[in-house]
Amino acid sequence: MAIAAKQTVPEVAPRDLQKIAELLGGARVLSGHVNSALDAHELLLRGLPASALDHLVGHLRVLHKADSLEKAVGMSVRTYQRRKDTPSKPLSQEQSGRAWKFAEILAKATDVFGSQEEAEQWLERPAIGLDQRRPIDLLSTPAGIELVEDYLVRLEYGVYA
Repeated sequence: MAIAAKQTVPEVAPRDLQKIAELLGGARVLSGHVNSALDAHELLLRGLPASALDHLVGHLRVLHKADSLEKAVGMSVRTYQRRKDTPSKPLSQEQSGRAWKFAEILAKATDVFGSQEEAEQWLERPAIGLDQRRPIDLLSTPAGIELVEDYLVRLEYGVYA
């Protein structure tokens, strides 16, 4: 009898959750601390405050804001500008999830490369392990996000191919 391999969901360390939350403005902007993956889930269900996206985009150091919004967050610059007129309206669940995922990838890349500037530069450069595609270009689909996350893990452990 074959035993099915148990798939495990990677646990997000509280330290990593804090890095992600800080990229989104921290407890002040998010109206509380994110101490667990369940806290993050509940926050995303309610919708991130629009100011969290403002904070994330406003603190990018290298990436072009228009590219980042459209590719990573799935929001055009015009939509982003319209949202600024209604700051109290939360982002949709989809927009919240994509903003969170972008912050998560940026936090991981910052850990791998040592600084946010280096992480952002990496996101914009073609990567050998991604078939010469720019990581930022792959963030528009779940499959692309998975490729970027897997590649970051390989880079972290020194496996480049």
